[in-house]
Amino acid sequence: MARLPRLTAAEFAHHVIQRGNDRQPIFREPADQERLLSLLADYAAREKVAIHSYVLMPNHFHLLLTPQTQTGLPRLMQGVGRMYVQYFNRRHHRTGTLWEGRYRSTMVQTDRYCLACMAYIDLNPVRAGLAKRPEEHPWSSYGHYRGIRTDRLVTAPPVYWQLGNTPFEREARYGSLVEQGLAVDLEQAITDSALKGWALGDEAFLADLGARTVRRLAKIRPGRRPSKPVIGMP
Repeated sequence: MARLPRLTAAEFAHHVIQRGNDRQPIFREPADQERLLSLLADYAAREKVAIHSYVLMPNHFHLLLTPQTQTGLPRLMQGVGRMYVQYFNRRHHRTGTLWEGRYRSTMVQTDRYCLACMAYIDLNPVRAGLAKRPEEHPWSSYGHYRGIRTDRLVTAPPVYWQLGNTPFEREARYGSLVEQGLAVDLEQAITDSALKGWALGDEAFLADLGARTVRRLAKIRPGRRPSKPVIGMP
């Protein structure tokens, strides 16, 4: 079955995943991660995209971002993807593709799911067994939000500022949120929404999106709809 067109709209948060072809590593040395982050910073500024959260894993990466324009996200991903492959192939004396097809993404209801998506992204290294705690993984935005370092790539979303009136309050509350982890059903919902392309949000959010696009936002369900749907996905 052909994949649905990606959901993309200005001023909405998007969860993006890009994987290496055949799950192969996309980083071989720290200079590679540094190069990708540099490209992301350059293109984010050029295309007016706010990157809220990221994690670089051995064979894929996650982003949570908000484009200011309709074309900002695809232009960022196309530019970064192309330039990074050129860099990677030249540096490591290889040829051919690096990515597993096109990137995956979905739109996220900012006020309800943005912080959960940020925590999900920061917990990726822990789930994968790369670190016992998220701050042990150097290639994520977690250190920025915990006050460990300043990351020029990161722009905090409005919901983060609502965590407290001082930097210490916000850092502590965000750290507690990540340490508590996510409920299994919420974690699975975030995974499925990004991989399958269904919007992540409540009924009102999906209704608003539905008025903006002719593209389906959720898998068609047989029979009666559940009483309390919270995500537009199977």
